[in-house]
Amino acid sequence: MREDVREYYGQTLQSSSDLQTNACCDQIPPGWLKPVLAQLHDEVVNRYYGCGLVAPQLLEGMRVLDLGCGSGRDVYVLSALVGEHGEVVGVDMTPEQLEVAERHKEFHRQAFGHGQSNVRFLHGYIEQLDSLGLPDNYFDIVVSNCVINLSPDKERVLREVHRVLKPGGEMYFSDVYADRRIAEHLRQDPVLYGECLSGALYWNDFIALSKKAGFADPRLVEDRPITIANDEIAAKLAPTRFWSATYRLFKLEGLEPACEDYGQAVLYRGTVPGSEQLFMLDGHHLIERGKVFPVCGNTWHMLSGTRFREHFDFIGNFDSHYGIFQGCGTNVPFSDDAGAGVAPSCC
Repeated sequence: MREDVREYYGQTLQSSSDLQTNACCDQIPPGWLKPVLAQLHDEVVNRYYGCGLVAPQLLEGMRVLDLGCGSGRDVYVLSALVGEHGEVVGVDMTPEQLEVAERHKEFHRQAFGHGQSNVRFLHGYIEQLDSLGLPDNYFDIVVSNCVINLSPDKERVLREVHRVLKPGGEMYFSDVYADRRIAEHLRQDPVLYGECLSGALYWNDFIALSKKAGFADPRLVEDRPITIANDEIAAKLAPTRFWSATYRLFKLEGLEPACEDYGQAVLYRGTVPGSEQLFMLDGHHLIERGKVFPVCGNTWHMLSGTRFREHFDFIGNFDSHYGIFQGCGTNVPFSDDAGAGVAPSCC
């Protein structure tokens, strides 16, 4: 399957218009990102096959790794955002794509006004970052845009990401997910696989793999349903449904399997550029400036143990535990119907 994917993205596809479905379809960028996108070279943009936006906030001076960087579109966007003193490394297994990326390093260095290029590209597999000499605890952020679904060993990808991330670092990435496990014969179809569909993880398997790799509490940032604008391919995959989703995974000690309540809260200072009034940690945590915002223990760690710390004031500690956090955890599973006179079930 690796060879099929390499051929599909290196030779079959010459631009995004050659895709047979709309699974790898970019989202409308926020206003603050549009000036950076406007500076990118046309060839880099035309060979882009992502399904989301992988430009998290507060990147100045960061070391960033892009898994499956392709022609380098996201690498060059991140290059502008980390600034001249940051670093962006792109990894891809397709020589033709990397050739496009390499060809335009000088163009983007000049476009962003850097004295020297802050990007480098490596030819290799995203499951084998160790073979590329990427050290432990090196990167602040790892991104990926609609690529992990193409990997034959997704568990190893996540383990390697956890290895190369610094403590407090995060993986921020978009990918395609399914509402069920894909049948084996469909996963062997090179077109369905190359179109980022039949290699998609069942969402609940992704959650389990993330936790196994060390990312205890995956956070969904945003998602959108994918409609397959190709009747033949849609019929092959029916009734499976697909979504493009962006997750963030933090490499943090102390995260628990569930959201636990310790009576804590945070106050957002309004100091993250571009989010002065409202900070979004994930789809369920939209934190207004200056308003006391109750949080579970895991959210506390995600804000206090990462690059977001200086932008918040923290209320409380971990001295007292009050059970499951009702805002983002699960409710107590037992009935409140005490004294109803019904004998308890043995199961």
